[in-house]
Amino acid sequence: MSVEQKKTALITGASSGIGKATALEFAKAGIGIALVSRTTDKLAKVASEAQALGVNSKFYPLDLENVETVSENIQNIIGDFGNIDILVNNAGIGYTGTLSQTSLSDWQRVIDLNLTSVFQCIMGVLPAMRDRGTGTIINVSSVAGKQAFAGWGAYCVSKAGLMALSQALSQEERPHGIRVTAICPGAVNTSIWDTDTVNADFDRSKMLSPEDVARSILYAAMLPKQAVVDELTLMPSAGVL
Repeated sequence: MSVEQKKTALITGASSGIGKATALEFAKAGIGIALVSRTTDKLAKVASEAQALGVNSKFYPLDLENVETVSENIQNIIGDFGNIDILVNNAGIGYTGTLSQTSLSDWQRVIDLNLTSVFQCIMGVLPAMRDRGTGTIINVSSVAGKQAFAGWGAYCVSKAGLMALSQALSQEERPHGIRVTAICPGAVNTSIWDTDTVNADFDRSKMLSPEDVARSILYAAMLPKQAVVDELTLMPSAGVL
């Protein structure tokens, strides 16, 4: 009796936070993973941890901010790693500041990383998924994509755009056997709060953990082919964001 081939996934922003947690949850579930991020040493460590769990795992250092080359680079990764069943678009940047204080360069960087690079990653995997008539694309958005917050304007716009991208893509690609899910977490305790583009004072102990979000992503990815989670909003029970 033949055994069904294990699935494979490509995860962006995989060196830390939600991306790393998702990579390890996928590995525990027997899903092979191609890991994408800018940080080579951290990526290598995650790939090693995944391999120790018994799955094929390779890492690919890639700066998604160079949006013009992302699609081609994703196709090259597929050429090296093999077919991708699940794409998890997790990479992104946090940004705080009123709209009146947001420079054009900052605005463009947030849109490029949180929205345009996701579009380009999708364009990289879509042709092969269409050829096979199957695939799952999971976009990590935010509750900020559903509700705007003062002082987070550029970030909210990028995530609202990601929601629209997810919805349009879902309608367009459903006839081709491709499922699209938008995951919308509230505040998650990751290193995003330590970055120089985010200035916010929240109680991180009350936030979601990266593992909480990763388990939701795995759930969406592993549903039977005839079912799809269009949108999943995951909030901390303590109510932070």
